[in-house]
Amino acid sequence: MQPNDALIIVDVQNDFCPGGSLAVREGDAVVPVLNRAIENFTAAGLPVFATRDWHPEHTRHFNTHGGPWPPHCIRGTRGGDFHSQLALNDGVIVVSKGMDADADSYSGFQGVDAAGVALQELLRRRGVERVFVGGLATDYCVKHTVLDALKDGFKVVLLLDGMRGVDVHPDDSRQAIEEMIRAGAFAEGRLVPPGV
Repeated sequence: MQPNDALIIVDVQNDFCPGGSLAVREGDAVVPVLNRAIENFTAAGLPVFATRDWHPEHTRHFNTHGGPWPPHCIRGTRGGDFHSQLALNDGVIVVSKGMDADADSYSGFQGVDAAGVALQELLRRRGVERVFVGGLATDYCVKHTVLDALKDGFKVVLLLDGMRGVDVHPDDSRQAIEEMIRAGAFAEGRLVPPGV
């Protein structure tokens, strides 16, 4: 880690973990990996951000209103809560996205903190140059967050063992990682296939 690094944890919420309405297979397996990262970044005095889907009850993002996904991570519900074992301390900055009923908002860079400040601006204010990214899901919100970070000029390190994918098609996560690396991200750890 370096003084201008930050950690971004993407959408480790109950609805994306086993038992949730849009569960990622073994999604909760990222929790201990990301907890170690939180501990390391916090000990080094470096910023930690946690993004979350924070959808309204009615949104075009849901299949009940013409979208692709079952209702999930509705704000104020247990499904929208962070996983109970994710060790978010008081210093972690929560960034909420998907609040607009007319937008999908896969990327954390479409989110804002409690004061309405966008993630990109929050990072810039802290002098961040490189972000380490893990969470759920590799092939959707992680991928879009990483690609936006790269477009905004940040260096990106993928925490491969700290992410899992939806894999609507069997190779989606691997293809997403390849796309992120082609775009300029670096990989740390290894991609963990389901069941390993």
